[in-house]
Amino acid sequence: MEVGAQLYTLRASCKTLEDFALTLRRVADMGYRTVQVSGTCPYPAEWLRDQLAANGLRCVLTHTPLKRIAEETEQVIRDHDVFGCHYIGLGFWSYQPDSEMTLERFLSVVPPAARKLREGGKYFMAHNHDHEFQHVDGKPILQILAETVPAEDMGFTLDTFWVQAGGADPADWIRRLSGRVPCVHLKDFAYGRRMAVLGEGNLNFDRILAEAEAAGTQYLLVEQDDCNGEDPFDCLARSLAYLKARGLR
Repeated sequence: MEVGAQLYTLRASCKTLEDFALTLRRVADMGYRTVQVSGTCPYPAEWLRDQLAANGLRCVLTHTPLKRIAEETEQVIRDHDVFGCHYIGLGFWSYQPDSEMTLERFLSVVPPAARKLREGGKYFMAHNHDHEFQHVDGKPILQILAETVPAEDMGFTLDTFWVQAGGADPADWIRRLSGRVPCVHLKDFAYGRRMAVLGEGNLNFDRILAEAEAAGTQYLLVEQDDCNGEDPFDCLARSLAYLKARGLR
């Protein structure tokens, strides 16, 4: 398993291409070699390819708006081919019954788009928050998604913090989704429902990492949406040190 940085953590430092380039350099200087691109300013695919190469980095996953995935599928595939990224993810879907973002709409819009990505050599990844653990007809939404959309069309970027926030067990869900979790977001959960640097909260990473390895996870992407007033770069560096101390790179 390879350790990577989820750039959403550093989104405040990726608002312009100039700042984004500097951020990639700083991430590489920390010792990361893999990134997920999410929450940044818009970028030309060729620009990202060149910046990644200049810093010895690989982008293994993006979060891409569903409108682009569904309506500009071929261009999205071509862009990801340019910078060598296999996994294309959706970062958020609310599933609210009183809005357009319903479970039914997800299940009507996402599977055809995901199938197009597969046919183009890519793999669609759904990222969870806590609301995927609300029950519909006696089942968590995450289970409904896994049972409804074929594994060959959709995987899951399971987020350890948000699984815990939803009242579930991150290690158990990694096991339940074995074979469909090539990417996992590592984020610690501290007292008061606070996001924390890895090892500074209360999640059982012994179990999480063991289940991830058994489930075929390829990339462990460090993310901390809220750094609680601390420097996000310092938080990412401390999380990397924690994982390196456990023998991961």
